[in-house]
Amino acid sequence: MNAESPVVEVPQQEHQQPEHFDTNVIVIGAGSGGLISALIAAAVKARVTLIEKHKMGGDCLNTGCVPSKALIKSARFLNEVKNSEKYGIKTATAEFEFSDVMERVQAAIKKIEPHDSIERFTELGVDCITGEARIVTPWSVEVNGKTITARNIILAAGARPFVPPIEGLDKVKWYNSDTLWDLREQPKRMIVLGGGPIGCELAQSFCRLRSEVSLVEMAPRIMIREDEEISTLVQDKFASEGMNVLCGTKAVSCRLDGNEQILVCEQDGKQIEIPFDGLLVAIGRRPNVEGYGLEELGVTLRKNNTVDTDEFLRTNFENIFAVGDITGPYQFTHTAAHQAWFAAVNSLFGQFKKFKADYSVIPWATFTDPEVARVGLNESDAKQQNIKYEVTTYGIDDLDRAIADSEDHGFVKVLTVPGKDKILGVTIVGAHAGDLITEFIMAMKYKLGLKKILGTIHIYPTMTEANKMAAGEWQKAHAPKKILGLLKKYHQWRLGKKPKNA
Repeated sequence: MNAESPVVEVPQQEHQQPEHFDTNVIVIGAGSGGLISALIAAAVKARVTLIEKHKMGGDCLNTGCVPSKALIKSARFLNEVKNSEKYGIKTATAEFEFSDVMERVQAAIKKIEPHDSIERFTELGVDCITGEARIVTPWSVEVNGKTITARNIILAAGARPFVPPIEGLDKVKWYNSDTLWDLREQPKRMIVLGGGPIGCELAQSFCRLRSEVSLVEMAPRIMIREDEEISTLVQDKFASEGMNVLCGTKAVSCRLDGNEQILVCEQDGKQIEIPFDGLLVAIGRRPNVEGYGLEELGVTLRKNNTVDTDEFLRTNFENIFAVGDITGPYQFTHTAAHQAWFAAVNSLFGQFKKFKADYSVIPWATFTDPEVARVGLNESDAKQQNIKYEVTTYGIDDLDRAIADSEDHGFVKVLTVPGKDKILGVTIVGAHAGDLITEFIMAMKYKLGLKKILGTIHIYPTMTEANKMAAGEWQKAHAPKKILGLLKKYHQWRLGKKPKNA
């Protein structure tokens, strides 16, 4: 749908709107999108009911962002110890138990849990219910045998890992990004199926935790959404750490050879077999749109099985909204939170003014080493959309702080409108890229060009100077040569010398 798409009026003979409502908003799902929707509604003194069937905090807290970043940190520390010589430390060792690392992951989740807890949200004015919701009419939801009516409903049911139809998968030890965190015995040989952000992050972590890792990706390269040079850089890093990266490789089946588990793949028309002790399936996520009444009610889905919404995040029912992974177009925690504001405000105050969801500046990061962060267009996108651009690149190997930290690798790559400093997109590869990108996100959001970044004081010595240096590279390339030529003659004249070619 788009902003002009007609909103379906609910036939009164099928669904009778109640004269009175129990609550202003029912939110289904307590992940990022649901929590923020409920929080905003409560903040403006609306009565809001939040229903979650499993754990508050959703995937991000329990099986996604938080546990993966905790694992990445432990794995990164081991890698620092392994490479201590680059810091002038001749030898360093670290012994660990894999189970202790995984318990630390759980400890991180436990420490963050109170931020998303029922207790906290109840104190903030949200009526929290644990149970399975089922939408009965556009204004009513059943949960725990009780029917609750609401003027508006916000769908925030999230997504789950996609399980491919691989023959024999049920006969072997396999995990996905939900079930991995129950693992306490480390697989000696680990296959990670999928070269997207989740697969790449976890593959590198297990490799650094001393598993023998094979990363299998069906596409020609890993991190297919990034420019080819970036995929190559990250893949080369993986290879240097001992990971076996197999691109253009399709998983066909799993089989047992005695006690040996084997993944059978096709590569360049040939069959290859990879033995393993653990298989992580990380090839994407599918929206949770089944089992709670959407189909029976007639909520429209897109071809990719996400909930169809207009620019105001309404479904084909004017009082039912959707946010986060179930509608897309981005499956990021921060995007779900961003959408939540629009859905909450439009559901409560849409009769006065509606706000269009803004996707013009959407950032994301892949927390591999090196990190890859991006906002706006990259070269692949610009070429595909036939958008003219200029590229400015600054190599972080030149940055003082990066050199001092032995993190002198990667680059800042900026796309601008030809001849202007207007930013079309930025990709940063290197240490702390996910933090460094923020300055460019703000610049794009508020339409500030590279000249503004160049004119801003950055603390020395910090990694953030890379952003200013990139802006400086743009300015150098766009220096007014004619004016500089005249200035040279002026300064020569001031010295009392006759300018050459005068």
